Amino acid sequence: MLRTIAIAAAALLAAPAFAQERGFYAGGHFGQASYANTCDELGGSGVTCDDSDTGWRILGGYQMNRHFALELAYTDLGEVSASGPGGTASAEASAFEVVAVGTLPLADRFALYGKAGFYRGDVDARADTVLVSGSASESNTDLTFGAGVRFDFSERAAVRLEWQRYPDMGGDDTGEDDVDLLSVGIIFRF
Repeated sequence: MLRTIAIAAAALLAAPAFAQERGFYAGGHFGQASYANTCDELGGSGVTCDDSDTGWRILGGYQMNRHFALELAYTDLGEVSASGPGGTASAEASAFEVVAVGTLPLADRFALYGKAGFYRGDVDARADTVLVSGSASESNTDLTFGAGVRFDFSERAAVRLEWQRYPDMGGDDTGEDDVDLLSVGIIFRF
């Protein structure tokens, strides 16, 4: 009996990882986007500021081998808004990105990963105050990076928990800010 249990345990530990060596995948993430400095810059008496919102991402990628993938994504980073006695202001941000994903398998189904690449960000801002009313749009290209953990619950599907930063989102007209996205997602392999 003890020998049977030992053989079964060894077979389970020696089982191959679920992650495919090569192939396409697609998925989505849902989480919380946080703007680092926007509310700090709007300090003042009677000003309320909301510097976080729901963010989401749709993505597609190609796994080149067990340790490396390339990924394309569109990310909606939600809206930041402020209001006070003099009026309201808001800004919405989104990004298209291309990133390289490096993976370090930890166990049969778990892996850590890091990602780095470039994003093309768009920020649309609107202000309605006593002094000024109008809107501005700004686009910029910059680096993006992040890290996460992945759990492969089957050969074709995995869940990911991830943090990603978009530094200096925006530009001169809308104001630059670092935006972080903490999200959970699912990917499906083809």
